[in-house]
Amino acid sequence: MPPARTSLTERLFYPPRAESLARQLLLSPLDLASACFAGGIWTRERLLRRGWIATERVEGLRVVSVGNINVGGSGKTPAVIWLAERLSAAGRRVAVLSRGHGRATREPLLFGHQLPEPASRDSGDEPLLISRRCPAAFVLVGPDRLLLAQRSREELGVDVALLDDGFQHRRLQRDVDIVVVDEAVGLGNGRLLPRGPLREPARALERASLVWLKTASGAPAKLPRWSCPTVRARHVPLGWRAPDGAMLPLHAMAGQHVLALAGLARPSGFLSSLEQVGAEVADTALFADHHAFSEGELSEVAARAKRGGWRIVTTEKDAVRLPPAFPVWTLRLGVEILEGERELQAALGLG
Repeated sequence: MPPARTSLTERLFYPPRAESLARQLLLSPLDLASACFAGGIWTRERLLRRGWIATERVEGLRVVSVGNINVGGSGKTPAVIWLAERLSAAGRRVAVLSRGHGRATREPLLFGHQLPEPASRDSGDEPLLISRRCPAAFVLVGPDRLLLAQRSREELGVDVALLDDGFQHRRLQRDVDIVVVDEAVGLGNGRLLPRGPLREPARALERASLVWLKTASGAPAKLPRWSCPTVRARHVPLGWRAPDGAMLPLHAMAGQHVLALAGLARPSGFLSSLEQVGAEVADTALFADHHAFSEGELSEVAARAKRGGWRIVTTEKDAVRLPPAFPVWTLRLGVEILEGERELQAALGLG
């Protein structure tokens, strides 16, 4: 049996071809749920426009929101890492504000900038990854991001805050709204949750200050129109982190048979990256996005890899949820800006 290439979410939200009538009928109950979701979006937008939902600015703090309008797998975290690194290198005092999706507590956390690191179950995987990749930045995690923004300014003297996954978080006023779109899949089937991947209708892109378009290596999907500037960025593999922590070049895995372990909304992108760097995907262990790997699951994965004589490989986001002693090779990603750097510099206040 060939290794699995996609998750259930990917097959539902990003079908490779037009849906048949039978499939549409089968999924029709989700259309009703999507209509209810659309009603909630419409109501919230009207309340915001009339000022019945309060929004607040933190004086002295430049807020740059980085988000998307579809769930999972657009490339938002590499974009946040690149932005935090660029701002820190320019001498800005930077904080990343995150709700910490999937974490086990609601208690606010502060780490990074040489402060002690929490467990991934308490911080969430993406904030911990951002902190490890951007050690000069503070990372604040909690359910109230307005409170986090105020704390970052008043207690830490931060002058630029990156609001991670912030496009729908309207309570905190921002200076810039960057929306990440993956050219490979666009907006999927174009439907709202739970029938499709959209958190908001495509027209919400009218609120964006700038679209960060993650470029595709193959034919791009059909994309909506937007009127704001576009940054075209290539998200590229940089190298491998070996189980002993050593950093190795991409060719270290060329020709190696691997078992791909991941908990992602769209694992096909990761699998394509593995093939791009010359790894031979012999098997996969694919789980839901942000999945908390159990000891039993990891033991079973390790046993499969041992029987096949394969190396276990994973993503940086998944690696932070694995035990330190688990024998896994981690693919590190980076960003290369292809077009729109001047507009991006201006958005960050560096132009």
